[in-house]
Order: sequence, then C-alpha cells, then structure tokens
Amino acid sequence: MWELANEVRASQRATDEVDEIGARFFGINRTDAKCVDILDQHGSLSAGDLARESRLTTGAITAVIDRLERAGIARRVADPSDRRRVLVELTEKARAEIEELMGAPMRESAERLLERYSDEQLRLIIDFTRLSREVQQQHADWLRQKLAERDGPDSQTRGRRRLKGHYSPRTSAP
Repeated sequence: MWELANEVRASQRATDEVDEIGARFFGINRTDAKCVDILDQHGSLSAGDLARESRLTTGAITAVIDRLERAGIARRVADPSDRRRVLVELTEKARAEIEELMGAPMRESAERLLERYSDEQLRLIIDFTRLSREVQQQHADWLRQKLAERDGPDSQTRGRRRLKGHYSPRTSAP
C-alpha cells in the first residue's frame, strides 16, 4: 500500500510539473490553465458549467474567460441550441498548440507504455484512477470545510488580503 501511495504522490507531482510548464508555455496562470484543460476535455461549456467544473465562483470564472479571450485562447460563442445562452470554447489556434505540446507527445509515450497491459488490466487502471480522483475531490472538499471553519465567515476576504500581502496569520486581523 505504501509503495502504491508513494507512486500516486509522485505521479501527482509529475502532473503538477507538466501543468506548471504548460501554463508557462501559454503565458497564463495555473487557474486559467486548469480551465483550458477543462475546456479541452469537455468542449464548449457555459460559464456556469465551467465555474462548477473548476470549482470557481461565477465572478472568478468571468475574469478567467476575459483573460483567456484577451490571450486568444478561448472565445465566447452563442449556443446553437439556445441563442440567448453563451458558451465558452477554445480557439482553433489554442487547440492546435495544445495538441502540439500536450496531446500527441504524451499520447505516443502513453501508448507505448500501456500496450503491455491487457484490456482487463487497463480497466483496472481506469477504475483505480477514477477512485483515486474521487478520493482527492472528497479530500479537497473536506479541506475547504476545515479552512472555512478555521478562518470563519469572512475567510474569502481575509484570503484575498493575505494574497495581496495585507494580512499575515502572524499579525492581527485587519
């Protein structure tokens, strides 16, 4: 179990490193890069769906979409089934760059490594990966709850001040 846990942790760090370097390639921050990845995986999404998938507020997702539009990575488009609704999608240029940097090279490496497994073994790996993701998401929810309990009802305001350098846990609250 410890060996498995250690390999999962090392895999998460390797993924984190790829995500960090990928964000730098695109000239965007990690939050924006996470949203790009979600759009790449799911295609067009409403801003609300993107907020839900990324676990960001609707206000924060509006700022993300604005930054991605300015960078030429994403665009707002009318929903073909309901013209009053707006969807967010990646631009063709962004899709091509993602494929060049993240898609083909990683897919080719993974295919070479995974061809040694049978279909049954691959189903087990998929099941384990899905369960591992669910554990991580549940733990993130638990950590958010603990953080809210620790910081109290105005924790979001204090968190923003802390990020701007106006608040430090070692000093008195503003």
